[in-house]
Amino acid sequence: MNRGMTLYKLGVIGLLILLLLIPLMMIDGLIQDRQNRRNEVLHDIARSSSFSQQLTGPLLIVPYRKNTRVWKLNAESQQRYLDTVEERGRLYFLPEHFELNGTVQTEVRARGIYEARLYHADNQIKGHFVLPRHFGLEDDFDSYQFDEPFLAVGISDVRGIENALKLRLNGEELDFVPGTHVPLLGEGVSAALPVESGADQSRLDFAFDLRLQGTGQLQVTPVGKSSTVNLSADWPHPSFFGNYLPTRREVSEKGFTASWQSSFFSTNLQETLNRCTADQVCQEFKDRSFGVSFISPVDQYLKADRSIKYSLLFIWLTFAGFLLFEVLRGLAVHPVQYALVGASLALFFLLLLSLSEHLGFGRAYLLSAAACVALIGFYVCHVLGNVVLGLGFGLGLAILYALLYGLLSAEDYALLMGSLLLFGLLMLFMVLTRKLDWYAILQRAARAPEVPIEVNHE
Repeated sequence: MNRGMTLYKLGVIGLLILLLLIPLMMIDGLIQDRQNRRNEVLHDIARSSSFSQQLTGPLLIVPYRKNTRVWKLNAESQQRYLDTVEERGRLYFLPEHFELNGTVQTEVRARGIYEARLYHADNQIKGHFVLPRHFGLEDDFDSYQFDEPFLAVGISDVRGIENALKLRLNGEELDFVPGTHVPLLGEGVSAALPVESGADQSRLDFAFDLRLQGTGQLQVTPVGKSSTVNLSADWPHPSFFGNYLPTRREVSEKGFTASWQSSFFSTNLQETLNRCTADQVCQEFKDRSFGVSFISPVDQYLKADRSIKYSLLFIWLTFAGFLLFEVLRGLAVHPVQYALVGASLALFFLLLLSLSEHLGFGRAYLLSAAACVALIGFYVCHVLGNVVLGLGFGLGLAILYALLYGLLSAEDYALLMGSLLLFGLLMLFMVLTRKLDWYAILQRAARAPEVPIEVNHE
């Protein structure tokens, strides 16, 4: 082919790549639609069972009434007089020590082709409160009247409670009842406490077992002046989040164990609670938490979305391979043949998406890649008129698919692997063409008549 034909061929190939963007964008939109549909189904499953759980508490609350003498003005006589006004409020106490030891088992719930991962957390919670003398109201303690104190535990979705809750307080067993009666805690449970009026400092040791079902995430607020949380689970892909990371964690194929430790120096929770009760702005208190997510970090839709981002690279490398064969071996590949190979590369991503919803991403990727490599390898053998070259081209494409799978499976090293892959392919192309005299090839091609490739229909 002459120089003009070469420029024409390059222009047609560029146009084909732009046209192939249309089906690739349609497939990318389909991935997003299927992912949104999956999220809707997961939300429906969680709505039928229980959502993500956040455990806040326990807090010890002491309701009080205080009679205060204030001056008032008589509207008719314009005389001032003393009157007694009753003020109602609550005293809030955080545990001196809070400890949670939990064991988590996960299970899969399916609806159609979509699956949601639920967890069942068996938690043993214990600690103690230290109530100060006169509840810390030394100056005017006699002006207060106290109602029955109670202990409250915030549980974000009470539908997930799986056991009859019993509070063990200083060796005595008490019943929990639904509701916290505390707006900052939201939903949860509470238990009335047989606590005296606080004439002396007292220590209250508490313990209770909480079996909790949830979906997606388990979150804990470290309410103690010193807090310790230990969790173990059979989930091998934990994602830790929140204001505090585990001080110790071990992750294996069988699951994970993690431990958190905090103190009032790191959480500043008492001051946050005081601001919450005074100003009724409690989001900061709720945000002082940490937890673990039981969601797969790289699911099939995320991998499919990642893979289609490399689609243009695949098409470009394949077309570059054809051009290399044309230049090195003097062959002529028709633009229609380029288009058919590009279409098969685009359909790989549609096959991958549809099969992964039924077979899992790994097997779907293997079948889709094998089908595309076999089809393109068979076709290229006839396009190039050489079985060895066609098989070599198919082998190179198979290696590319294998490298792409490694990229998609990586969680933390995808960018590094992708950069090394691109650099390696560029290095290979430069090594293969290092001795080519491009001007001589173009001049030779300009002098030689173009010979069409005969297609064998047998």
